[in-house]
Amino acid sequence: MTITAFPMLARILYERGLAQTRFGTLALGAASVDDAVAWCLLAIVLASVKNSLSIAILAIAGGICYVLFAIFLGQPLLRAFTRMTKRDAGVNKQTLTLMLIILMFCAWFTDVTGIYAIFGAFVLGAVTPRGEFAQQIRQHTEFLTTSFLLPIFFVFSGLNTKIGLINTPTLWGITLLIIAMPTAVNYAIFGKGVACMLAAKLVGENWRESATIGVLMNARGLMELIILNIGLEQGVITPTLFTIMVIMAVITTLMASPLIAFLLQGTSYEKYSA
Repeated sequence: MTITAFPMLARILYERGLAQTRFGTLALGAASVDDAVAWCLLAIVLASVKNSLSIAILAIAGGICYVLFAIFLGQPLLRAFTRMTKRDAGVNKQTLTLMLIILMFCAWFTDVTGIYAIFGAFVLGAVTPRGEFAQQIRQHTEFLTTSFLLPIFFVFSGLNTKIGLINTPTLWGITLLIIAMPTAVNYAIFGKGVACMLAAKLVGENWRESATIGVLMNARGLMELIILNIGLEQGVITPTLFTIMVIMAVITTLMASPLIAFLLQGTSYEKYSA
């Protein structure tokens, strides 16, 4: 439940024109660190389930080495794509194919180390130089990703979600406790949203902006579904718990957008959203 819907958070900030503000930078930075720690914790959990310390060591060490390589060596090397785009007056088939090969290699490497493929792809996207090259790559791949690949993943998650398993008042009670009741919402909302709000307040944000950061961090979205599917596949969680957690992820994600719109009213950031 520590994971943050980083892609959704970034999208909300981008669409509201907040991505380049101090507030947006703080939210993106917090979410990226949060997700990196969550992936490391997942590696430790999987290691404990499989009773193998080497899995956790390989995942954490491999992840750190990969991130350092991507930042200090990968990013300068990727600037060659910017030069190729200028030389060819756009991204041609060869350039796109080469980038996709690099993407698959990065995903493969992090999958082998135990952090899973999405982490490698995410870091590659984060260090890719912005500009005409990144914009054209997005144009070439966005339609296929959002119209075909992403819906398939959601269908896969939906097939794993078996509402019929929550078939007793006790299980529905546990579901409500995780989502909405003050005693257990400490896990789903207070343990994440309120904790992040207090942390933002501690570093100097006002209460309203701190609450907005808490709401952004509390949304779990796609990243939560990825973690849950990994947990289900590895036998860490049961199908019943998977279903309960999916319901929690959907509700906390749906809460985010309207709450953010409400919290930004009357703040200095409202003008960016207009």
